[in-house]
Amino acid sequence: MAETGNAQILPFNPQARQDADDMDDASAADAGEVPVAPSAEHEQELRMVEAILFATAEPVPEKALAERLGEDVDIAALMEELCERYAGRGVNLVRVGDKWAFRTADDLGFLLHREAVEPKRLSRAALEVMAIIAYHQPVTRAEVEEIRGVATSKGTLDVLLETGWVRMRGRRRTPGRPVTYGTTGAFLDQFGLEELKDLPGLDELKGAGLLQSQVPASFRIPMPDDTAELAEDEDPLTPDDLEELGLLPPKASEDDGNGAAG
Repeated sequence: MAETGNAQILPFNPQARQDADDMDDASAADAGEVPVAPSAEHEQELRMVEAILFATAEPVPEKALAERLGEDVDIAALMEELCERYAGRGVNLVRVGDKWAFRTADDLGFLLHREAVEPKRLSRAALEVMAIIAYHQPVTRAEVEEIRGVATSKGTLDVLLETGWVRMRGRRRTPGRPVTYGTTGAFLDQFGLEELKDLPGLDELKGAGLLQSQVPASFRIPMPDDTAELAEDEDPLTPDDLEELGLLPPKASEDDGNGAAG
C-alpha cells in the first residue's frame, strides 16, 4: 500500500465498488428515487391489452378485457398506464363510456383527411331529434314531438337508427305501448364523449352561441342518463316486438321451401 502525504491510495477493488453501487441503488429505490422495473408478467399483460385493442375495429369494453386476461388482473391500472405511454404518440388510447379504443392523435387528423369517409349530413330535424333523445332518454316519439313542438316523421328516426347513434330501448307502459329511444356507444364515439354526462350544459351552450343569453328563468337542461337498465315504466322488447318493428326477418310460412303440390 503506497502513501502520499496524509492521504492513502487504496488498491482498486471491483467487487467492493459493485457492492456499494448495489446498496446505493437499493436505498434510492426504497426512497422512491429510482423506479422499480415492471415485472415480465406485467409487461406481458400490457402487450396483451395492446394486441386486443389493435385487432378490434370497435371500442372494447373493460369487461371483455377482464374476461380475456383474467378477473385478477387490474384492468383499470393497465389502461391508465397505456394512456400515459401513448399520450404523446401518433395514436392515443381513449375511453369511450366503459370501452377503450386507439384513435389518431387530434393534431394529426389532417393526415387522414383524404382517407376519411365523409358521413351524410343530417338534416336540422334529425339533429334536433337526436339532441332531444340524448338529453331526455328514454323518450318516445310523442314526447320528442311535444318537446320540439312539431310532428316528427318516421323517416327522421329511421335515419338516426341507421347511423347507429340511436337505438330502441323498450316500450313505455302506457296505452299503445310506444317505443322508447336512447343513444348508443357509437354516439359517444362519434362525438368524442367518454360518457353522456360530458354533453354540454346550459353555460356551455350559451358560450357556444347555441342559446340566447337571456333564457326563461324556468328553462332547465335535463341531466343526461344513458343507463342500459330499463326505467320503471319501460318493458323490454320481446321477439314479437322486434318482428313488428322490422328488426327481425319475417317468420317463414309452413309452405316455404316445399314448393307447390304437384
